[in-house]
Amino acid sequence: MMVVVKVVATAILVVVVILALAIMIVPRFLDRIYYRGPASDHFDGGRFFNPDGDAETFAPPAGNSRAGFLWRYLTKRDGRPPWPDHVAIAPIAPPPRVEGDRMVVTWVGHATVLIQTQGLNILTDPIWSNCAGPFGLLGPTRTTEPGIAFDALPRIDIVLVSHNHYDHLDLATLKRLWTRDRPRIVTSLGNDSIIAQTGATATAIDWGGSVVVKPGVTIIATRAHHWTSRWFTDRNRALWSGFVVQLPSAGNLYFAGDTGFGDGRWAREAAAHGPIRLALLPIGAFRFTPGQMAIAAHMGPIDAADAYRLTGAARAIPVHWGTFRLSYEAYDTPPKLLAAAMTCTGQRGFDPVAIGRPVDIAPYAPPAPLAAMSRARLLACLDTPAVRALE
Repeated sequence: MMVVVKVVATAILVVVVILALAIMIVPRFLDRIYYRGPASDHFDGGRFFNPDGDAETFAPPAGNSRAGFLWRYLTKRDGRPPWPDHVAIAPIAPPPRVEGDRMVVTWVGHATVLIQTQGLNILTDPIWSNCAGPFGLLGPTRTTEPGIAFDALPRIDIVLVSHNHYDHLDLATLKRLWTRDRPRIVTSLGNDSIIAQTGATATAIDWGGSVVVKPGVTIIATRAHHWTSRWFTDRNRALWSGFVVQLPSAGNLYFAGDTGFGDGRWAREAAAHGPIRLALLPIGAFRFTPGQMAIAAHMGPIDAADAYRLTGAARAIPVHWGTFRLSYEAYDTPPKLLAAAMTCTGQRGFDPVAIGRPVDIAPYAPPAPLAAMSRARLLACLDTPAVRALE
């Protein structure tokens, strides 16, 4: 019986891989025009681009062709360190509302965070699906359950969608939210046409564009260093972004979305909109070869620690790790490497929170001035047996 099951599973996997490769190789008909508008410093009239350079974001993972990488990834023949099959959580229900300047934040998992302040319930990049991929089948599956069961989620007022990758723009979840709550969905250019497939309405804005939610609360789209695609051939037809939520007092919220470090100026650009009380910064999916510290489209913990310094944020929470296995690093390498980088740089206030546990975020207070540490000096500080042992 076990032999039959293995044969069937292998056959299914082969079919999935063939379909995935076919999607990559042929079909120009899968290209989609999500946005039409005038050219700009990050849009050529057809596709968006990173003004600080795209050469590395178009390169395949280190030492691989894209087809070879995809095959090894899907067949799990790439030497990745093992992840746990399931990570247990002990969620605590968030309050229905949080009024005034108080801010309560619950990490749901991956880049999904519930932020409660000013009487508003805000969700970032919501995904409650078990699989992050086309048709809900062709992608990585959850290691960790959502930190809030969907039915226990308080009524959502605002949804921020940073870009259209399946682990960030999950149509099934957006449809459930829209059907239940009719939230205000804010995204970057072009992604509104994808979200519309659910029947939901989204407001799409360019970098620097803004949406007033209510007096004293404004959402601003900010630059990130990334890329977009739903079908490979539609690459960069829609924009990617972070968001600053300007709040009336006690400091702003900054959600960096999905981003590589690039020129790093996006961190200061976010801070230019006002003091940042809380930054949500990605730290995972950064390693595709042993020892790798970052990829063009994803910061590793070392760059994230520097981005934290550049934002001037009073507090930061690391996201985009430990939920979906997207790259080669071990399950707990991102927070361990972040802790080491924070120790080396002498910073405080950027550390993990437990999934499903609401935490109060103190009002903004300026962090102590801190000089930049050179990359060479930081890497020398990190050259320890403990860090070298991280996979």
